[in-house]
Amino acid sequence: MNCKIVYKKELDSTNNFLREYDGDEDMTVVWTGFQTAGRGQGTNQWESEHGKNLTFSMRIRPKGISANEQYIISMMIAVATSEYLAHALHCEIRVKWPNDIYVGDGKIAGILIENSLSGTHIKECIIGIGLNVNQRVFLSDAPNPVSMVLIDGIERDCREILQSLTNLYSHYLENLNADEIRRRYRSVLYRRDGFHEYRDADGKFSAEIVTVKDDGHIVLRDTFGRQRCYAFKDVAFVPDNTAKVANGVIGLINK
Repeated sequence: MNCKIVYKKELDSTNNFLREYDGDEDMTVVWTGFQTAGRGQGTNQWESEHGKNLTFSMRIRPKGISANEQYIISMMIAVATSEYLAHALHCEIRVKWPNDIYVGDGKIAGILIENSLSGTHIKECIIGIGLNVNQRVFLSDAPNPVSMVLIDGIERDCREILQSLTNLYSHYLENLNADEIRRRYRSVLYRRDGFHEYRDADGKFSAEIVTVKDDGHIVLRDTFGRQRCYAFKDVAFVPDNTAKVANGVIGLINK
Protein backbone atom coordinates (compact mmCIF):
# COMPACT_ATOMS: atom_id res chain seq x y z
CA MET A 1 0.00 0.00 0.00
CA ASN A 2 1.33 3.41 -1.05
CA CYS A 3 1.52 5.47 2.16
CA LYS A 4 2.81 8.97 2.82
CA ILE A 5 3.36 10.42 6.31
CA VAL A 6 3.44 14.21 6.72
CA TYR A 7 4.48 16.05 9.90
CA LYS A 8 3.38 19.60 10.73
CA LYS A 9 4.58 21.37 13.88
CA GLU A 10 1.15 22.93 14.41
CA LEU A 11 -2.22 22.76 12.65
CA ASP A 12 -5.72 23.90 13.39
CA SER A 13 -6.91 20.36 12.65
CA THR A 14 -5.31 17.38 10.95
CA ASN A 15 -8.71 16.45 9.52
CA ASN A 16 -9.00 19.92 7.96
CA PHE A 17 -5.53 19.56 6.44
CA LEU A 18 -6.46 16.31 4.70
CA ARG A 19 -9.73 17.72 3.37
CA GLU A 20 -7.67 20.19 1.34
CA TYR A 21 -4.79 17.83 0.51
CA ASP A 22 -4.62 16.80 -3.16
CA GLY A 23 -2.14 13.91 -3.08
CA ASP A 24 -3.18 10.59 -4.60
CA GLU A 25 -1.60 8.07 -2.21
CA ASP A 26 -3.57 4.99 -1.09
CA MET A 27 -3.04 6.18 2.49
CA THR A 28 -2.01 9.64 3.63
CA VAL A 29 -1.20 10.33 7.28
CA VAL A 30 -0.65 13.79 8.75
CA TRP A 31 0.37 14.31 12.36
CA THR A 32 1.18 17.36 14.41
CA GLY A 33 2.69 18.38 17.71
CA PHE A 34 -0.31 20.56 18.50
CA GLN A 35 -3.82 21.14 17.19
CA THR A 36 -5.41 24.52 17.85
CA ALA A 37 -8.90 23.26 16.99
CA GLY A 38 -8.80 19.53 17.60
CA ARG A 39 -12.20 18.03 18.24
CA GLY A 40 -14.05 14.84 19.00
CA GLN A 41 -17.59 13.84 18.15
CA GLY A 42 -20.09 16.65 17.75
CA THR A 43 -18.97 19.78 19.60
CA ASN A 44 -16.54 17.96 21.93
CA GLN A 45 -12.99 19.32 22.11
CA TRP A 46 -9.88 17.16 22.42
CA GLU A 47 -7.44 18.30 25.12
CA SER A 48 -3.79 17.67 24.30
CA GLU A 49 -0.72 19.25 25.89
CA HIS A 50 1.74 20.58 23.32
CA GLY A 51 4.04 17.80 22.07
CA LYS A 52 2.89 15.25 24.64
CA ASN A 53 0.36 13.20 22.70
CA LEU A 54 -0.22 11.70 19.28
CA THR A 55 -2.77 13.60 17.22
CA PHE A 56 -3.07 12.55 13.60
CA SER A 57 -5.45 11.93 10.73
CA MET A 58 -5.41 9.36 7.98
CA ARG A 59 -7.05 9.49 4.57
CA ILE A 60 -7.88 6.20 2.89
CA ARG A 61 -9.90 5.12 -0.14
CA PRO A 62 -11.41 1.74 0.73
CA LYS A 63 -12.81 -0.38 -2.07
CA GLY A 64 -16.11 -2.23 -2.11
CA ILE A 65 -17.61 -0.93 1.15
CA SER A 66 -21.23 0.16 0.82
CA ALA A 67 -22.68 3.18 2.60
CA ASN A 68 -24.86 1.01 4.85
CA GLU A 69 -21.75 -0.91 5.98
CA GLN A 70 -19.54 2.11 6.59
CA TYR A 71 -19.17 1.50 10.33
CA ILE A 72 -16.90 -1.45 9.49
CA ILE A 73 -14.13 1.14 8.97
CA SER A 74 -14.66 2.47 12.49
CA MET A 75 -14.62 -1.09 13.82
CA MET A 76 -11.36 -1.83 11.99
CA ILE A 77 -9.57 1.27 13.31
CA ALA A 78 -10.83 0.64 16.85
CA VAL A 79 -9.74 -3.01 16.77
CA ALA A 80 -6.28 -2.21 15.41
CA THR A 81 -5.74 0.61 17.92
CA SER A 82 -6.88 -1.52 20.85
CA GLU A 83 -4.60 -4.37 19.73
CA TYR A 84 -1.60 -2.04 19.64
CA LEU A 85 -2.37 -0.62 23.09
CA ALA A 86 -2.99 -4.03 24.64
CA HIS A 87 0.44 -5.16 23.40
CA ALA A 88 2.21 -1.94 24.44
CA LEU A 89 0.61 -1.58 27.88
CA HIS A 90 0.10 -5.26 28.77
CA CYS A 91 -3.42 -4.60 29.97
CA GLU A 92 -7.01 -5.04 28.89
CA ILE A 93 -8.24 -2.48 26.37
CA ARG A 94 -11.92 -1.88 25.59
CA VAL A 95 -13.73 -0.06 22.80
CA LYS A 96 -16.56 2.13 24.08
CA TRP A 97 -19.21 2.53 21.43
CA PRO A 98 -19.12 4.40 19.19
CA ASN A 99 -15.59 5.78 19.02
CA ASP A 100 -13.56 5.75 22.25
CA ILE A 101 -10.74 3.49 23.47
CA TYR A 102 -10.76 2.75 27.20
CA VAL A 103 -8.42 1.34 29.83
CA GLY A 104 -10.66 0.39 32.72
CA ASP A 105 -12.99 3.38 32.98
CA GLY A 106 -10.42 5.83 31.60
CA LYS A 107 -10.46 7.19 28.05
CA ILE A 108 -7.06 6.88 26.41
CA ALA A 109 -7.96 7.53 22.76
CA GLY A 110 -10.73 8.86 20.57
CA ILE A 111 -11.59 8.29 16.93
CA LEU A 112 -13.48 10.59 14.57
CA ILE A 113 -14.33 9.36 11.05
CA GLU A 114 -15.73 11.41 8.17
CA ASN A 115 -16.85 9.44 5.11
CA SER A 116 -17.41 10.74 1.59
CA LEU A 117 -19.75 8.73 -0.61
CA SER A 118 -19.89 8.06 -4.33
CA GLY A 119 -23.27 6.61 -5.16
CA THR A 120 -23.95 3.77 -2.75
CA HIS A 121 -20.32 3.19 -1.73
CA ILE A 122 -17.62 4.90 0.32
CA LYS A 123 -15.29 6.97 -1.83
CA GLU A 124 -12.95 8.30 0.84
CA CYS A 125 -12.48 8.27 4.61
CA ILE A 126 -10.71 10.82 6.78
CA ILE A 127 -9.99 9.28 10.16
CA GLY A 128 -8.90 11.51 13.03
CA ILE A 129 -7.27 9.86 16.04
CA GLY A 130 -6.13 11.32 19.33
CA LEU A 131 -4.04 9.12 21.63
CA ASN A 132 -2.95 10.27 25.10
CA VAL A 133 0.71 9.27 25.35
CA ASN A 134 2.93 11.35 27.67
CA GLN A 135 0.50 13.82 29.26
CA ARG A 136 0.37 13.54 33.06
CA VAL A 137 -2.09 16.29 34.01
CA PHE A 138 -5.42 17.02 32.31
CA LEU A 139 -7.01 20.42 32.89
CA SER A 140 -10.29 20.23 30.98
CA ASP A 141 -13.56 19.09 32.50
CA ALA A 142 -13.42 15.77 30.65
CA PRO A 143 -14.42 13.27 33.35
CA ASN A 144 -12.08 10.37 32.73
CA PRO A 145 -8.87 10.97 30.72
CA VAL A 146 -5.88 8.67 31.10
CA SER A 147 -2.59 8.35 29.19
CA MET A 148 -0.03 5.66 28.46
CA VAL A 149 2.52 7.23 30.81
CA LEU A 150 -0.01 7.33 33.66
CA ILE A 151 -0.62 3.62 33.25
CA ASP A 152 2.94 2.30 33.22
CA GLY A 153 5.21 5.31 33.87
CA ILE A 154 7.01 4.97 30.52
CA GLU A 155 7.46 8.01 28.26
CA ARG A 156 7.31 7.10 24.59
CA ASP A 157 8.30 8.51 21.20
CA CYS A 158 5.10 9.52 19.40
CA ARG A 159 6.77 9.05 16.01
CA GLU A 160 7.46 5.39 16.77
CA ILE A 161 3.89 4.85 17.94
CA LEU A 162 2.56 6.42 14.75
CA GLN A 163 4.69 4.14 12.59
CA SER A 164 3.49 1.06 14.46
CA LEU A 165 -0.15 2.11 14.17
CA THR A 166 0.19 2.99 10.49
CA ASN A 167 1.68 -0.43 9.75
CA LEU A 168 -1.18 -2.09 11.61
CA TYR A 169 -3.86 -0.07 9.82
CA SER A 170 -2.24 -0.87 6.45
CA HIS A 171 -2.24 -4.56 7.29
CA TYR A 172 -5.94 -4.54 8.15
CA LEU A 173 -6.84 -2.58 5.01
CA GLU A 174 -4.87 -4.86 2.72
CA ASN A 175 -6.33 -7.98 4.33
CA LEU A 176 -9.84 -6.70 5.01
CA ASN A 177 -11.95 -9.50 6.50
CA ALA A 178 -15.22 -7.96 7.60
CA ASP A 179 -16.45 -10.98 9.56
CA GLU A 180 -13.20 -11.20 11.55
CA ILE A 181 -13.25 -7.47 12.25
CA ARG A 182 -16.83 -7.71 13.53
CA ARG A 183 -15.88 -10.63 15.78
CA ARG A 184 -12.84 -8.88 17.23
CA TYR A 185 -14.71 -5.61 17.70
CA ARG A 186 -17.53 -7.25 19.64
CA SER A 187 -15.03 -9.19 21.75
CA VAL A 188 -13.42 -5.97 23.04
CA LEU A 189 -16.57 -3.88 23.53
CA TYR A 190 -16.71 -1.89 26.76
CA ARG A 191 -19.49 -3.32 28.98
CA ARG A 192 -19.96 -6.25 26.61
CA ASP A 193 -20.84 -8.56 29.53
CA GLY A 194 -23.80 -8.22 31.85
CA PHE A 195 -26.34 -5.49 32.51
CA HIS A 196 -25.38 -1.85 32.97
CA GLU A 197 -27.22 1.44 33.21
CA TYR A 198 -27.95 3.60 30.18
CA ARG A 199 -29.95 6.76 29.59
CA ASP A 200 -32.16 7.71 26.65
CA ALA A 201 -34.84 10.38 26.12
CA ASP A 202 -37.18 8.52 28.50
CA GLY A 203 -34.67 8.21 31.34
CA LYS A 204 -32.37 5.59 32.83
CA PHE A 205 -32.70 1.87 32.24
CA SER A 206 -30.65 -1.30 32.66
CA ALA A 207 -29.62 -3.30 29.61
CA GLU A 208 -27.00 -5.55 28.05
CA ILE A 209 -25.31 -5.12 24.68
CA VAL A 210 -26.62 -7.44 21.97
CA THR A 211 -24.55 -6.21 19.02
CA VAL A 212 -23.36 -3.22 17.03
CA LYS A 213 -24.65 -3.09 13.47
CA ASP A 214 -22.62 -2.31 10.35
CA ASP A 215 -24.40 1.05 10.09
CA GLY A 216 -23.16 1.97 13.59
CA HIS A 217 -26.39 1.48 15.56
CA ILE A 218 -26.07 -0.26 18.92
CA VAL A 219 -28.64 -2.87 19.93
CA LEU A 220 -29.39 -3.26 23.65
CA ARG A 221 -31.64 -5.73 25.48
CA ASP A 222 -33.34 -4.38 28.61
CA THR A 223 -34.36 -6.33 31.71
CA PHE A 224 -37.79 -7.00 30.18
CA GLY A 225 -36.18 -8.73 27.21
CA ARG A 226 -37.01 -5.94 24.78
CA GLN A 227 -34.41 -4.99 22.19
CA ARG A 228 -33.68 -1.29 21.72
CA CYS A 229 -31.73 0.08 18.74
CA TYR A 230 -29.96 3.44 19.02
CA ALA A 231 -27.92 5.79 16.89
CA PHE A 232 -25.06 7.78 18.41
CA LYS A 233 -26.26 10.51 20.82
CA ASP A 234 -29.66 8.79 21.24
CA VAL A 235 -28.37 6.80 24.21
CA ALA A 236 -25.65 7.41 26.80
CA PHE A 237 -23.67 5.18 29.13
CA VAL A 238 -24.35 5.93 32.79
CA PRO A 239 -21.03 5.75 34.68
CA ASP A 240 -20.66 2.88 37.11
CA ASN A 241 -20.30 4.13 40.68
CA THR A 242 -17.72 1.46 41.46
CA ALA A 243 -14.92 3.10 39.51
CA LYS A 244 -13.36 6.51 39.23
CA VAL A 245 -10.68 8.26 37.25
CA ALA A 246 -9.05 11.21 39.01
CA ASN A 247 -6.68 13.37 36.97
CA GLY A 248 -5.98 10.51 34.63
CA VAL A 249 -5.26 7.92 37.32
CA ILE A 250 -7.55 4.92 37.35
CA GLY A 251 -8.67 3.74 40.76
CA LEU A 252 -11.16 1.10 41.74
CA ILE A 253 -13.34 1.44 44.80
CA ASN A 254 -13.99 -1.81 46.57
CA LYS A 255 -17.60 -2.42 47.47
